[in-house]
Amino acid sequence: VAGIENLPCELQRNFQLMRELDQRTEDKKAEIDGLAAEYVESVKNMLPEERVEHLKKIQSAYSKCKEYSDDKVQLAMQTYEMVDKHIRRLDADLARFEADLKDKLEGSDFENPGSRSLKKGRSQKDKRGSRGRGRRASEEDTPKKKKLKGGSEFADTILSVHPSDVLDMPVDPNEPTYCLCHQVSYGEMIGCDNPDCPIEWFHFACVDLTTKPKGKWFCPRCVQERKKKK
Repeated sequence: VAGIENLPCELQRNFQLMRELDQRTEDKKAEIDGLAAEYVESVKNMLPEERVEHLKKIQSAYSKCKEYSDDKVQLAMQTYEMVDKHIRRLDADLARFEADLKDKLEGSDFENPGSRSLKKGRSQKDKRGSRGRGRRASEEDTPKKKKLKGGSEFADTILSVHPSDVLDMPVDPNEPTYCLCHQVSYGEMIGCDNPDCPIEWFHFACVDLTTKPKGKWFCPRCVQERKKKK
């Protein structure tokens, strides 16, 4: 998959091609109007062979116009799929980034010797100064909490977003849905190797996967259909 930095150039190229196809379509429509007006004006004086020839020109122009329109639709669908593929890739990268960041922050809290020694050195003072405030006060004085509040607000914000929370974000009503849950694409997804699968793409969690399996993979529905055929 191409990097996200190439996306603007690819989009600009596709939009330019769509504009050119649209202009060709408009030019061809103007040509059809001219041919139709000429036919209506001269039809009485034309021989049968000339009428047939003129009508063939109009029909050919209509066919070309339809061809340009079909190409424009295909290009628009290709552009949509291109953007959707990049969005899906970014969702997966974001989910991995959040998981790695959470593991690192949790590991630094429990394994950092300096954190334990600092906590031990202040324990006597905490006992005298926070008597009556209980567990809540001791939690607020830990090095981890101070670090997150003082210098890592971004990390705190990132960790507050779980990959599944993508479902709570505003969804474009035109965005396609996938999987058994009929939701939009997010996180890591896997494609069913059955070319006739009506769903095609599935979220890892919905099909009880944590990593991509080796070899071909079939969704639960296609597995049942294959068993019925046997």
